[in-house]
Amino acid sequence: MPKMIKMPHPTAKPTLASRTIRLASVGLLGAVLLCSSPAFAVSKEMVQLQTQVQQLQDAVARLQQSNDERMGVMKDLVTQSADAVNKMSITMGTLQKQMQTQQDAQNGKLDQVSGQIQSMNDSLDEMKARLTRLEKLMQDIQGQQQSMSANMQNMPPSGAPSSTGAAPSANTPDLPATPPASTPGKTGKPSAGTPLASAPAAPPAAPASTAPPVDDLYKTALGDYMSAKYPLAASEFGDVVKYYPDHPLSGNAYYYQGEIDYRAGHYAAAAKNYDKVLEQYPDSNKVPVSHLHKGQALIALKQNDAGVRELRSLIQRFPNSPEAMQARSKLSGMGIPVTPKR
Repeated sequence: MPKMIKMPHPTAKPTLASRTIRLASVGLLGAVLLCSSPAFAVSKEMVQLQTQVQQLQDAVARLQQSNDERMGVMKDLVTQSADAVNKMSITMGTLQKQMQTQQDAQNGKLDQVSGQIQSMNDSLDEMKARLTRLEKLMQDIQGQQQSMSANMQNMPPSGAPSSTGAAPSANTPDLPATPPASTPGKTGKPSAGTPLASAPAAPPAAPASTAPPVDDLYKTALGDYMSAKYPLAASEFGDVVKYYPDHPLSGNAYYYQGEIDYRAGHYAAAAKNYDKVLEQYPDSNKVPVSHLHKGQALIALKQNDAGVRELRSLIQRFPNSPEAMQARSKLSGMGIPVTPKR
């Protein structure tokens, strides 16, 4: 028969072993409780942290979406601005071309007007030369008329008695008959005793080199220049300057020599000829256009500062002349102010 284990009585006093077991159980329970409480707290904080991280991620996502939307709007604005700038640039380019075309046309018209004015000045010079020749011819004619009138007054009337009181007779050889004064249309050699009629005033003597008159020489040179015979015209203008250096037409001759050099691309020589006009013939009507073309020749030689000074000098001296208008247009086309900055 198995041995029966005797259970202690409830009212019996606990033994040492039971007390030890109880204490261990309580300690174990306490340890479990102590260990489970921090784990629960940590888990709660993790949940809160995850929640906050999720909220931050949502906020970042919303901010990213807002930035994307704003960037899209900014891209549209930048695209529209670029299109507007491109359109404005095209418009400005078109306006600039139109202004350049108008300026070129205006310069062409000014050059045409200047050429017409120069032609008129040349025609005026030619007319002045012709008037001078006509005046000289009229003076010669008047001198001849006065001489003829004096001869007619000194001639005795027909049939008048001689100083001896007797009519002239062919049988008196001691008194030679006085021949009648020569009349126009009749030729005859006067006798040795008959005084000659006063001759008309002789024209002024030509230079020792027997050069043609300055008017004829200049007219020939100008005609050759108008006919584009530039080498011949340059030589003839050189003769005008050589034989008549003090004549006003020599200033014109220097100017046309400068024009011939300018057309040939000899800008330095052209500038020197224009200087001759400006320095030696300050009263010449070619002074304004000499200023203009000298400035253009200097600019063609890349001497822009000197050319600009020449054009400004023209504008200052002759502000209302057509050449001054061309000078202003030239300076404006170069982007240079008409008056220097102070």
